[in-house]
Amino acid sequence: QVQLVESGGGLVQAGGSLRLSCAASRSIFSIAVMGWYRQAPGKERELVATITRSGSTSLADSVKGRFTISRDNAKNTLFLQMNSLKPEDTAVYYCNTASGLPFAWGQGTQVIVSS
Repeated sequence: QVQLVESGGGLVQAGGSLRLSCAASRSIFSIAVMGWYRQAPGKERELVATITRSGSTSLADSVKGRFTISRDNAKNTLFLQMNSLKPEDTAVYYCNTASGLPFAWGQGTQVIVSS
């Protein structure tokens, strides 16, 4: 099992930026694909960004050109750089594997984008 702790969220105005971090309790190097998910109020959790062990990334259409996912395997940390934030990006953001069964979900980090 891996314990995941997300941080870096907050309140930001539309157009602003935030950098989210996800610290894992053990090495994530062997995990094929890691991802960032988000869940907006009243909506299901959705996958917004993934990164493979080799560093290949994929982004949901809604965040392409604005978000960047990266990982630091040596520090067991996953990042999500979010630029040009929009009110519709408001959600609780979580990290987890995007390959195979998910680990126990962390508490997430809240992002609120004001218009």
